[in-house]
Amino acid sequence: MMDDRIIDLRSDTVTKPSAEMRRAMAEAEVGDDVFLEDPTVNRLQARAAQIFGREAALFVPSGTMGNLTCLLAHTRPGQEVICEQKSHIYNMEMASMSAVGGVLPRPIAAEDGIMTWEQVSRAIRPKVYSRAQTALVCVENTHNLAGGSVYPSELLYEICDRAHEAGLLVHLDGSRIFNAATYLGEDVAGITKKFDSVQFCLSKGLGAPVGSMVVGSRAFIERCRSIRKMVGGGMRQAGVLAAPGLIALEKGPQRLHIDHENAKILAEGLAKTPCIGLNPAKVQTNIVIFDIRETGLSASDFLAELARRKVLGVPVDSDKVRMVTHLDVGRSDVDYAVAVVQEMVGSFSRRPAGTLAS
Repeated sequence: MMDDRIIDLRSDTVTKPSAEMRRAMAEAEVGDDVFLEDPTVNRLQARAAQIFGREAALFVPSGTMGNLTCLLAHTRPGQEVICEQKSHIYNMEMASMSAVGGVLPRPIAAEDGIMTWEQVSRAIRPKVYSRAQTALVCVENTHNLAGGSVYPSELLYEICDRAHEAGLLVHLDGSRIFNAATYLGEDVAGITKKFDSVQFCLSKGLGAPVGSMVVGSRAFIERCRSIRKMVGGGMRQAGVLAAPGLIALEKGPQRLHIDHENAKILAEGLAKTPCIGLNPAKVQTNIVIFDIRETGLSASDFLAELARRKVLGVPVDSDKVRMVTHLDVGRSDVDYAVAVVQEMVGSFSRRPAGTLAS
């Protein structure tokens, strides 16, 4: 099967800015944001704070910087941060909490990436002077490497309430929190109201070309502003980036249900494919992770074969592949991607053992 199109399912970060976003970028009113004088950035920050029911917000270049900024604001070197074993903040942010922040991750394994308070509580260090002390709990919602899984809101409330009773702060890596809200049929302000800080991405799912936000109290955001500058995130005429972010914030959440529907269709099609391991019932949002070990290929070889057929994904580990639906992928693209995978896997059984296409 061949086609001229490329179906890019590597991430929802690969989307291109819309014509409306490009016009907004060209026409953006700008100033020097380090001097707090960029009116478009200020509008974006005010609107993000309003949507999340918080006092203030801060525009940052990336989700990784947003998470690191919050960690640095909440902790001091020598402390520990509880996080889930597959969390983005532990696996995919260049060990920044340790390399830059001097804090130690304390990862715990949870089914589908969803921690319970009982699991969190067992990871809290005792008050012994010779032990690194727990300072912060980090929750990821949706959980990327667990296949876009979603926390029930009541579980989030319990973790936050009990952590606060234990004297701990709680940060939310909410890069795809609008996907979680869409799945739950709730609003982001309600879901996140008990967290001490929230980071969410404008460039994942919502369609902006770049940027993330941190929301919290006014005092916390002022602390984060100083840290953002320290780690190189002080931007100048950043309104050209904030302008598409405003559009993404207002319009992006309205269509996320389409991505979820397409991910379910993708998952159901892949689950019917021989040698593909996947439970489509566990696909809740826009991320599909499937096991390919029965194909006899590593994830990298499987993806290289798939790329020959112009369908793109990313490896999770040597046995698993991730595909993510987004606004630049329609239903016909998903159907085509499923057909390509099925044709490709079918071709493996027709080759001599141990060979790949030349």
